[in-house]
Order: sequence, then structure tokens, then C-alpha cells
Amino acid sequence: MEHDLNKRGSGLALLPFLIFIAIYLGAGLYLQAQGAEMAFYQFPSVTAMFIAVLAAFCMGRESIDQKFAVFARGAANENVLTMLMIYILAGAFSTVAKTMGGVEATVNLGLSLIPVELLTAGVFVISAFLGTATGTSVGTITSLVPIAVGLASESGLSVPMMLGACAGGAMFGDNLSMISDTTIAATKTQGCELKDKFRVNFFIAIPAAVVTLVILLVVARPEAAAVMEERSFELLKVLPYLLVLALAIIGVNVFLTLTIGILSAGIIGLVGGELTIFTYAQAIWNGFTGMSEVFFLALFCGGLSDLVAHHGGISWLISKLRGMMRGNKSAQVGMAALVSLADCATANNTVAIILCGNVARDISREYQVDPRRTASLLDVFSCVFQGIIPYGAQLLMAAALTTTTYNIAVNPVEIVPYMWYCWILAAFGLLSIFVPYADKVCRKNPWDWEKGRPVNKAD
Repeated sequence: MEHDLNKRGSGLALLPFLIFIAIYLGAGLYLQAQGAEMAFYQFPSVTAMFIAVLAAFCMGRESIDQKFAVFARGAANENVLTMLMIYILAGAFSTVAKTMGGVEATVNLGLSLIPVELLTAGVFVISAFLGTATGTSVGTITSLVPIAVGLASESGLSVPMMLGACAGGAMFGDNLSMISDTTIAATKTQGCELKDKFRVNFFIAIPAAVVTLVILLVVARPEAAAVMEERSFELLKVLPYLLVLALAIIGVNVFLTLTIGILSAGIIGLVGGELTIFTYAQAIWNGFTGMSEVFFLALFCGGLSDLVAHHGGISWLISKLRGMMRGNKSAQVGMAALVSLADCATANNTVAIILCGNVARDISREYQVDPRRTASLLDVFSCVFQGIIPYGAQLLMAAALTTTTYNIAVNPVEIVPYMWYCWILAAFGLLSIFVPYADKVCRKNPWDWEKGRPVNKAD
């Protein structure tokens, strides 16, 4: 949705966003001080956003009906509704594929192919593939860490280093996956296609992954060979992930791609006996409901953004940022910094992108930053900081699983120095701003700002 940047601005209109961050961050800090596990995830983000929405309705002199009309316009925006539909379909695909044994088959396939002397590097690759295929970094860590830590302790490898490799690969997938929450939020708030953002993001993420892989190959060789027990897998169960990835890359409509993924995973599960018609239907429903938090968050935030813009908050923020943003490149740095700070405040990269998405879109238009580039920056830098903040779900989950499964005490802070992928991704992300080597698709098909899409040569 586009906002009138010439509208008289008001910093007070941003108060609802500040209330959201204060509640969400404050609750996390308080609970962490009390020693609560996963402290930043105890107070639901949707509840905090609902309170922010109520605060927004208290602003301005319009009637409740008039304010609700503005809220509904933002919540019912085409990009928001598209994002919501993609979320629930992605959730359904991920759940059905996991239920029929796809995640276990992928992990076992990868571990069966890894030479024991390349264990850490191999775990990074498996984690990267699994994260890209499933679109969930936390799910990848949950599936892989219990196995990876056991192999690390057997071979004399540093456990925090192994956790860093596993979590780093998971963040690669979270950043690059076509069906991750972050990709969906970044592309739909910027109004660009998933495949186009992927093409820009690919040339930032892949070099960072290659450099990380080289480092792991050099410094992370085991002292002793771990015993790699034989793991059974059915290659057919990996097929739905490969199919969805391939269809998304070649540009098949995302709704059709995910529907094909749901059907293919379901058919394989039904034929193999892992699913019945009833458990298949239940898995689809569980996938839908499993996305409820991000679904409601996006819905509320879409409406809230329009209320804030209506009262001049976006115009005020852009006018203040103009003092720091002198042109296209400084605007990109500013957007990267904005989403990074939002992630540090919320400890959730999807929330950070949804919060910053509309502001970033207006900045992009103001400074002629291609939306495909903006979507990539939002995803890259939210994932960078999500991977290195010790209070993020990824590192907290990795440390907790290590402690509960093997009774090996690991503090999330110990993993941060080994999150090499995220540190290197940040470097390549910044480099891509000043040396636009990743923007081939943007140069080939420049953005048509009037039509809100890339230039169509047939026009």
C-alpha cells in the first residue's frame, strides 16, 4: 500500500508501534530477568499488537466507524491478503510433508552421504537444505540438533561450533526459502514476486554460504571418527520439497506451487501408509492453525500501518530519515539498519519485517530502490540479527535441546561466535549495497514505478 509522503507528519502517530515494541521487549526483558525459559516468546506478539491497535483507535478525532474503515482498508489490502493465503498454504505443506516423514527422510539422506571427516560442514549443508525446503529455521534446528550434537560429542568436536553450523545453515534456509515466513513477508510488503527476490537474495546468500563452508572444512575437522550408524530413508519422501523448490524458482504461481506440494506430499503419504484420508485432512488443518500467530500479526499490522499513515506517522518518519538518507545507497543502509534494530527489539525476524515493511516500501519509492532489492535487504538483515542475538528462538532452542538431550550445558552466548554464516552474510549484504553485483534481475527488468511491477517488454 502506498502512502502520501507529502501529508503533514506527526511523530505522535507512531506511538502505537512504540507501544508494541515496549510491551513485547519489556515483557521479554522482565521474564528473562526472572529466569524464564524462552523469555522473549512468553508474551504473545499478537496480544501486544492488539494493544497497539487499540491505542491507534484512541488517536485522532474521527469516529470509531471512520477509523475502522481506515483499519479495514489496510488489513484488506491485496498484498496483505495474498500474504495471509501464502502463509496458511505454506504451513499446510510443511505440516503434511513432515507428517508423512519428509523431514526425517531428508535428514537421514544427508547424514548417509556425509563422510565422517567432513561432519560439521556436512551438517551445515543438511541444515541449509532442510531450512530451504521447509521454510522454518526453528523446525530445522529441532530436527537436526539432537543428532548433530551426539555426533559432535563422539568425535571430539566443539559442541558450540556444531550448534553454530546447524543454526547457521537453518538461517540460510530461513533467509532464502520460497516458503519461509520472512520471504513471504518481505516480498508481499514490497509488492514483488518471490522468484525475483530469490534471484537477488541468491547472489548474497550463496557466496556467504560458500565462505562459511570453506571455514568449516578447514577448522572443524573431528579429532576422532564418529560412529555413523546406518540410517534408512525413502528418497520419494524428499521429492515434495524438491518439487516445490523447483516450481518456485522457475516462476510457477506460488498458490499453485504450494497446492501441488500439499497434494504430492499427501499422495506419497497415502501410498506409503503414513497418512490416511483423515490424518491427511488433519495435517492440512494443523498447518493452517500453526500459522495463526503470524496470520493475525500480519492482519493487525496491515490495518495498524494504515491508521498510523492516516495520522501522519509514516510521513513524519520519512521526513526525519531524509536527514540521514542522501540517496539510493544510504537509503538501503538505512532500511537494513531499521529492520536490524526491529529484530533486536522483537527477537523475531518475521515480526521485524512486518513492522518495517510499509515504511521500507515508502522509502524505496522515495529513493528509487528497486523493491526486489528492498525485500532482499529486509530478509537478509533480519535473519542476520535473528541468528546472532542470544535471546532469539533459534539459539535458545539449540542450547535447550543440547541440555535436555545430552545434559551438556551450553549458553546461547557461547554459540554466537560460531554463527559464521550470519556474520559473513552481513558482510556480503553490505557489500551488495555498494557493489550491486546481485542486482542482475533488477537491471535486466527495471522496476516500473507507475505500474508497480517490473518493466514488461511486451508493453
